[in-house]
Amino acid sequence: MKNKMLYSAVVVLSIFFLSCENDNEIDGVGKLVPKTVDQDASLPSIFVNGTQLHAQTFGNPNNPMLIFLHGGPGSDYRNGLNVQQLANEGYYVIFYDQRGSGLSKRHDKNTYSIQLVLDDLTEVIKYYRTSADQKVFLFGHSWGAMLGTAYVNKYPDKINGLILAEPGGLNKKLLDDYGEMSRKINIFSEVTSNLLYVDQFITGKENQHEILDYKYGISSSFSYAKNNKEGIPGPSPFWRIGTTVLESFTDIAENDGFDFTTNLNQYQTKVLFLYGELNQSYGLSFAQKEAAYFPNSEISEVKGTGHEMIYFKWENVHPLVLNYLNNLK
Repeated sequence: MKNKMLYSAVVVLSIFFLSCENDNEIDGVGKLVPKTVDQDASLPSIFVNGTQLHAQTFGNPNNPMLIFLHGGPGSDYRNGLNVQQLANEGYYVIFYDQRGSGLSKRHDKNTYSIQLVLDDLTEVIKYYRTSADQKVFLFGHSWGAMLGTAYVNKYPDKINGLILAEPGGLNKKLLDDYGEMSRKINIFSEVTSNLLYVDQFITGKENQHEILDYKYGISSSFSYAKNNKEGIPGPSPFWRIGTTVLESFTDIAENDGFDFTTNLNQYQTKVLFLYGELNQSYGLSFAQKEAAYFPNSEISEVKGTGHEMIYFKWENVHPLVLNYLNNLK
């Protein structure tokens, strides 16, 4: 950890001194973080609902559609790419970085809303759907599982199956409970020192996306710090964090609250809940609390892994997901 901290310090100091020569250096496109799709035309993307999303597909477009919903808010689908294996097993697998996330186009903080990202998902489905009777399945991880739940809560008749890998909380109370158990940081730890150290050199203002995303990319290391409660053994790959959308949804949750469970009794299709054996913060009891909102659910433990199960233990996730999908196909 000390070597990692020293490396981070060297990187930040280098950027700091470069910025003294050119005030725009660290806030320039592609200087600190990868470019987004509106900045790099070589990236695969789609235009929907007034934005440009980083997106990629695998498999036969006429097969049942499986849309992967990544975590965050603000993360990207890179650590979920193992799911593309299902394209070889009869599914049209679709990945997209959600609005303001990953390599998708950035927007001002005050433009985001839950309904807007639900509308984005509706438009993604429309964009890729090849026939009216083509089945649509959602596979959400963490925040993506919350988003998938919000979608079937609003539109229970539009989705043919739902897989939820450790949703952080289906309403504000459950989210607070999960956050209390999982995301505590020792204020005097070396991880915290790393986060605070960066602030001495780079301070981004609202909507300075390059700087904010770079800073959060460094700070995200706390999630896999030694002895973390979520059973995360180390870093998983990502392209870029969407800090502004994360901050926006955090504000919405704190100021307005949310509840994605109000209409779940209308969703009669069986829902598959997955939880990692090594995640001390989630576990069977938390999965049961969330699954209880659905009329028909199945809960499966994924052995040998924690919260980042799709990246670290896909070989254990895969048979559970494939069996569920094939029973609904």
